[in-house]
Amino acid sequence: MKRREAREKALQALFQIDMSDIPPEDALRNVLQDGESDDFLHDLIMGTAANLKGIDKEISSHLKKWSLDRLGKVDLNVLRVGTYELKFTEVPPNVAINEAIEVAKTFGDEKSGQFVNGILSKINGEEQ
Repeated sequence: MKRREAREKALQALFQIDMSDIPPEDALRNVLQDGESDDFLHDLIMGTAANLKGIDKEISSHLKKWSLDRLGKVDLNVLRVGTYELKFTEVPPNVAINEAIEVAKTFGDEKSGQFVNGILSKINGEEQ
């Protein structure tokens, strides 16, 4: 599985977890649809779910005049995956941010990519 596909499936799984309050293992099975998992996808889903409180706190600290509750579920979960990659993996920050932007453009609205870029860049320590 290519990493872009893994990121898209991780977004879908986290969206299911967020909307239906299902366990991460069930969400992983749902997005695989009897396909084979890979370590990167498993790590994105399980790692993000396991560190959700800290990730949400990190995202929240960079929102101006917004709260997590006001964010669209797609944007929020793209930010969660991107933040997980920035804080807990060896993925180069520019790759994690660019991939999150592309996933946001695919699944979000016309402003999602720019929004995700702004928040993740702040999380990474880059001023906008």
